[in-house]
Amino acid sequence: MASILDLLSSDMGKQLISGASAQTGQSADKTANVLSMALPTILGAMQRNAATPQGAQSLNNALEDNRHDGSILDQLGGLLGGGSADSGLLNEGAGILKHVLGDNQQKVEQNISKTSGVDAASVAQIIKMAAPILMGVLGNQKRKDKVGESGIGDLLGSVLGKNTNHDHSLIETLLDADGDGSIIDDVAGMVLG
Repeated sequence: MASILDLLSSDMGKQLISGASAQTGQSADKTANVLSMALPTILGAMQRNAATPQGAQSLNNALEDNRHDGSILDQLGGLLGGGSADSGLLNEGAGILKHVLGDNQQKVEQNISKTSGVDAASVAQIIKMAAPILMGVLGNQKRKDKVGESGIGDLLGSVLGKNTNHDHSLIETLLDADGDGSIIDDVAGMVLG
């Protein structure tokens, strides 16, 4: 499977960038930059959560839910069109981010904001829009490849793609909530509920 960053250059990615750009008033370039940091970060947090049996089971259950079966990918025009995102999409995204990032969500948003030059409120909106789409991509791939609970970590790794060293260093920077150089203490409380 292509890496999640390859998704941004696909038609689906362009729809997401265009919709998020219209929603926030940010340029398409800045929106794409935010997404290129946020998507690997969210996936990396999911991968860390799925490293525990409970986390893998929780993510597997979430991906089994009909909301994450990939059908959202066929509805992007309606969900992102007209310059305002569907409120259901934003609410779903907020819930996903709360589960995946937990108490680190604001820190991640602030770090992406600082790195990208996009205000934190816009970053928050952009990643709320992206999270349900990301879950749809994962759910779709899970069904296509017939991935069971034991394969969730491999599924996440394949979607993270080839640049995992770069992505992991970025993920560690964005998740190091207390700035002490270690994410172990910061990630300890991040378990999918």
